[in-house]
Amino acid sequence: MINAEYEAVIGLEVHVELKTRSKAFCRCATSFGAQPNTHVCPICLGMPGVLPVLNRQMVEFALMTALALKCRLADYCKFDRKNYFYPDLPKNYQISQYDMPIATGGSLVIETENGPRTVGINRVHMEEDAGKLVHKGSIMTTPYSLVDLNRAGTPLLEIVSEPDLRSPAEARMYLEQLRLILLYLGVSDCKMEEGSLRCDANISVRPKGQRQLGTKTEIKNLNSFRALERALDYEITRQIKALAKGERIIQETRTWDEEEQVTMSMRSKEEAHDYRYFPDPDLPPLHIDQAWVERVFKSLPELPEQARRRLTEEYRLSRYDAILLTASKDILDFFDDCVARYPKPKVVANWINGDLARLLNQSKLEIRESKVTPALLVGLFRLLDEGTISGKIAKAVLEEMFNTGEPPDKIVKERGLVQITDESALQALVREVINENPTVVDDYKNGKDKALGFLVGQVMKASKGKANPEAVNRLLKEELSRR
Repeated sequence: MINAEYEAVIGLEVHVELKTRSKAFCRCATSFGAQPNTHVCPICLGMPGVLPVLNRQMVEFALMTALALKCRLADYCKFDRKNYFYPDLPKNYQISQYDMPIATGGSLVIETENGPRTVGINRVHMEEDAGKLVHKGSIMTTPYSLVDLNRAGTPLLEIVSEPDLRSPAEARMYLEQLRLILLYLGVSDCKMEEGSLRCDANISVRPKGQRQLGTKTEIKNLNSFRALERALDYEITRQIKALAKGERIIQETRTWDEEEQVTMSMRSKEEAHDYRYFPDPDLPPLHIDQAWVERVFKSLPELPEQARRRLTEEYRLSRYDAILLTASKDILDFFDDCVARYPKPKVVANWINGDLARLLNQSKLEIRESKVTPALLVGLFRLLDEGTISGKIAKAVLEEMFNTGEPPDKIVKERGLVQITDESALQALVREVINENPTVVDDYKNGKDKALGFLVGQVMKASKGKANPEAVNRLLKEELSRR
C-alpha cells in the first residue's frame, strides 16, 4: 500500500567503450585481456610534458551514435578537465566534455507493456575512461585493491537520459534498446562482462502526482541488466520505507553488492563544481562542419527500428516477429540471407523464431555460432515443399543439422526419413488403424471431430512420422465415409 503512494523517477548515465583500435588521445591499444599495465604510455599514464592528440575515429563514432539517437549535433564543442583524485586516474583529472558536449536533446523508443514510449536523451559526450581497480572481494570489504591502467584513456561515450523512466523494468528496456542500437552501429562490442558497457543509475521517489523531484541517489557501475533491475528495485523500496518513516533521503553515491543483493553507501554525491571543470589547454576546440555530418549520416547502417518497419511493411510480418528478428544484427542478417534464397518470409520467420531459436536457447549459442547456415535451412524448406519430408520429420532433421552441420538431404537419405506418399502403402496403414480403433471410429461417426485427429496421429505413429499428413487426412475421411 505504501509503494502504491509513490512513483520512481529514474535516469541512466550509460558509459560506452568505443571499438577503436587505439586510445582516445594516444596510440596505445584498447584490446581487452592483456597483462595488467602493458597497454600504457607516458600520455595515458599522465607523465609531465606529454601532449594528447584526439582520435578521429572516436569523434566519428560519437557522431554516428548521436545521429542514431536523433540528437542535435554541435558545430563547435570542446574538451574539459574533470578534476578528482582516485587511484585509477593517473593524471588526477579526466578529459571529458562539460558545458559544450558534442550532442544534446535526442530520444529513444522503448517497447513497454502499454505500447511504445519515448525516453528523452539529455546529452551525448566524449571522454576518456579511467583505469580499473581490482578488488579482493567486495569494494566495501576488500583488504586491498590492485590498479590496472590498461583501460585508462580508452575512448568513451557517456549517454545521459532524461529522468523519464518510471520502473526498473523500463530502465532495463531502455538499456537493452540502447545496447542494440550501438551494436547495429558497430561503435562498441557492448560486452558488459568486460566493462565496455556500464551504467550509473540516478534514482529518486516522490508521492504520485507530485511534479517536484525527490532527492536522488546514484548507483555506480552496474554491469548487467539483472544488476540494474535488482539494484533499482532494492533502492526504490529502501527510499520509500525511509520516507514513510519520516526520514530524509541523503544525496549520495551508492554501490550494488551482488552477493548481498543490497545497495550500500560509498560517499556523498559530488556536484559539478566539486570537479573544478575547466577547458583542457592541450586540446583545441572541435569544429564539426555540415559536410562531415552528412558523410557520417550516409554511412549509417539500417537501425533496429528501421529494420522492424521494413519487415512489417515489405514482408507483412507481425510486429512481434519483427522484434524477435531484430533482437540482434546477426539474426536479422541470417533472416535476410534466407529470404534472398527462399522468398517466403513468413515461413523463414516461423522457423527462425520457433525451432531454431529453441535449439539456440537450449545450447546457449548465438545464431552466428550455429552449424545451421542460411543455405542449410533453405535446403530443409525445399525438401518440405517437394513433399520429400513432413513437417514433423523436418523438425527432427533440423535438430540433426544443428548438432552435426550435415546438409538436410544427406540426413534424410542416411536415416531413411523420406516421406511416404505412395497411396497404396498409406491406404493399408489407414485400414489397419481403423480396424484397431472401432470405438474411436464410432465417436467420429457420432460427430466428435477430435476422433479424426486421434486416428491421424495413430497413422503417423505407425509410419514413424513418414506419412504425408495431408494424404492421411484425405484417405481416412474417404475410408470412414465408405464404412
